[in-house]
Amino acid sequence: MNQIRNIVTISDTHFGCQLAVCPRKFKLDGAGYYYPSRLQKQLLKMWEYFWKEFVPHVTDNEKFILVHNGDIIDGIHHNSVTQISQNLKDQRNMAIEMLMPVIDSPNCAGYFQIRGTEAHAGKSQQEEETIADTLGAIADEDGLKSRYDLWLRFGLDKILCHFSHHIGTTNSASYESTAPHKELIEAYVEAGRWKLEPPDIIIRSHRHRFYENTMPAKNIFAKSVITPAWQLKTPFVWKQGMGRTSTPQIGGVVLRNGNEVPIYVRAKFWNVERSHEVVV
Repeated sequence: MNQIRNIVTISDTHFGCQLAVCPRKFKLDGAGYYYPSRLQKQLLKMWEYFWKEFVPHVTDNEKFILVHNGDIIDGIHHNSVTQISQNLKDQRNMAIEMLMPVIDSPNCAGYFQIRGTEAHAGKSQQEEETIADTLGAIADEDGLKSRYDLWLRFGLDKILCHFSHHIGTTNSASYESTAPHKELIEAYVEAGRWKLEPPDIIIRSHRHRFYENTMPAKNIFAKSVITPAWQLKTPFVWKQGMGRTSTPQIGGVVLRNGNEVPIYVRAKFWNVERSHEVVV
């Protein structure tokens, strides 16, 4: 891992949802086909730009490790009806079709799968385990291909990262910094209690909104990062105070062990236009 200077992190792809990124043409289990909506076509353009342009540029076309930080498929959740198909085989196949080209690319040196939310990935995140096994994820010490968290050390500076899916949420933009900053401090407190090395950076997801927090520590700047998503606003988001006026944040994050600064966080995220104005 000390030869790898780049960690590419994506999350919350929610493959199988009508509001998430999907292929241009996808064959369903019933032999019919699904074609993306107008906004899904925009998501697919972003997805292709992220992998073909952004990642090669910020990594200097070097090798990288891919970490998918949870909620790989949408599942069948909360009595929702926004899925392309509620056949989980379709959702698994879509995830494999979208991610396999990335994992098989020459510069991808390995792939880790973090377990997300049971509502999306099934009890004990069994669907993520199945998909990770098919995609050849790096197994943990017990042979499981997906995991609840990941301690990952990389780069010449031996940067220590901690990945896990969940983070506290908020309905107020004024308090978006609270949970990630609190979690970073708690990671240092917990490490100190047991005389363990604290993480240089913690990576969380779940919120579908990018955030980066920095504080001085260990002669570097320790960071907490929350990744954006690959899903538009669902009916559940429209019920939230901040969700009613905010626009989706789509994209991913590259962690890079630099030459002068030990950790670079390079995020690429887009927003999707808000609802069109009506002039009367």
